[in-house]
Amino acid sequence: MTAPDDWAIRTEQQVLDEALAIAPRLGWGRETLVKAAAAAGLTAPEADLLFPNGGRDLAALLSRRHDAAALAALPDPGALKIRDRIRAAVVARLDAAQADQAALRRWVGFLALPTNLPLALRLVWESADQLWRWAGDTATDENHYSKRAILSGILIGTLVQDLTAGRGAALDTLDARIQNVMDFEKWKAGIKPSDFAKDVVGALAKARFG
Repeated sequence: MTAPDDWAIRTEQQVLDEALAIAPRLGWGRETLVKAAAAAGLTAPEADLLFPNGGRDLAALLSRRHDAAALAALPDPGALKIRDRIRAAVVARLDAAQADQAALRRWVGFLALPTNLPLALRLVWESADQLWRWAGDTATDENHYSKRAILSGILIGTLVQDLTAGRGAALDTLDARIQNVMDFEKWKAGIKPSDFAKDVVGALAKARFG
């Protein structure tokens, strides 16, 4: 017998698959959710039960799918220097997202809406945290937070560049900023609590408004 949690996880992914075909045209709002759920065999009330936050839940599922794909594609970090680990992690995250690029443009615009910015901040922080853990980070002091804040800014900045200007521009952005990741003293002296949110919001605004 299938456990309820297994059914929910499988069905969520089915709805997300359907949404990825619809979102390039309709975005990530309720209409997409209802149509995607119907295509997966759910009624609108069933969709509301499975996705109580509507399009936000779908958007979160996509981000977490890309996180999982990036981690699955990454090699054993043991043979890599820390600089190379971070670069590989960001490139793997870009590659994972590229597979859904048509829907991703509307996804970025959806997360750029003021009501969705808290979700955007949480999702990019989750991505940065998982990639740092893959890279072997065990910091528990202030560096734990500053590393993730800086990598979050790099992740969203390179994603927007990848979508708007192409992979070459994204890699240029990555290489220009990766020294910040290596500079522990700059983390301690220069990172401010507002920098994380400012970087993410700024990148999302650029993607939405140009």
